Amino acid sequence: MTTFRNALINLSLLAGAIGGIGLPLAAQAADTTPAAQLQRFGAEAGAPGNAPKGQAFFNARHGGEWSCSSCHGAQPGQEGKHASTGKKIAPLAPGSNPRAFTDSAKVDKWFRRNCKDVLSRECSATEKADVLAYLISIGA
Repeated sequence: MTTFRNALINLSLLAGAIGGIGLPLAAQAADTTPAAQLQRFGAEAGAPGNAPKGQAFFNARHGGEWSCSSCHGAQPGQEGKHASTGKKIAPLAPGSNPRAFTDSAKVDKWFRRNCKDVLSRECSATEKADVLAYLISIGA
């Protein structure tokens, strides 16, 4: 077991060295950036994201019980808390959370899940672009 563990440690160190920039392995695992996600949603929408519209969308209830800010907080650059479970949520704004919007699969999963909670439907590409433009505009 020790040999296997040592082999994994060595493989991890080698992968970090191959990365060449000295970032932790977790940081290298990201497959995208917030800016790339914004570009993707803007391209799908046929228009760039609009931060003021995104802020209004983020704080609105859209006829339901929750808004995005119900869990992510009115200040998405700070830690949020799930409205019903109380579970802590990392800051959503990329300026405060460098891991936010860096994994395409997670971005798609959480937009799909959270939009269904807030809107009772999936968000449009325009809504995603607007919200992400707002979140990117928030400084650390």
